[in-house]
Amino acid sequence: MTTSNTTAFAPEFTELAEEAWERVGREMRSGYDLRTARRSMNLLTIEWQNKGLNLWTIDSGAIALQPNVASYPLPADTIDLLDQVIRTGAGNVSTQSDLTISRMGPSEYASIPNKLTTGRPIKVWIDRQVANPVITVWPIPSSADYTFAYWRMRRIQDAGSGVETPDVNFRFLPALIAGLAYYIAIKVPEAVSRVDMLKQMYEESFELAAAEDRIKTPARFVPRRYSI
Repeated sequence: MTTSNTTAFAPEFTELAEEAWERVGREMRSGYDLRTARRSMNLLTIEWQNKGLNLWTIDSGAIALQPNVASYPLPADTIDLLDQVIRTGAGNVSTQSDLTISRMGPSEYASIPNKLTTGRPIKVWIDRQVANPVITVWPIPSSADYTFAYWRMRRIQDAGSGVETPDVNFRFLPALIAGLAYYIAIKVPEAVSRVDMLKQMYEESFELAAAEDRIKTPARFVPRRYSI
């Protein structure tokens, strides 16, 4: 007996919806069944983004800062920044250097006495607006040699029209189907007896996947010592 020698299981959204409907206790029969499943999946993935970090949604970017310009928009699908630096001498192997820039809140930015000060930015305020987040750096860049490099968490892509595959790591497919079945069952009166069971299956599947979806690097904690 031989194995398939493939690891390419990536079901389309229609297949995911069919599996979810079957767990609810009935077949997917109409275009509306597919449409309501798509809406539930989009809401489900938004819930996941509120739960915390999804490693497959991390990517990086850079903004070339301009002299005397303090604020810059981030991509519209940005949820938040995880880390950021000011890069000088970008693109030159002998001069490129990443320098720390700390994050501040609106209260700290508001308390800066002179917001028109120019120089190398050392602080950034990330204003998470509805349309897209906007960064404001301080001091305002004094030259075009500064680049704001960042690592961000982006939104999970929409479910699509039915033929696309979901924008999730394959390890989350069981949780995605379980969650979709639970979301659908809430809306179907004849499935009310299955809601508690489907909710428990969803929570267990998500916890398993989320426990594996973590950064596996060693952490070292050193106590800070003070002399009196």
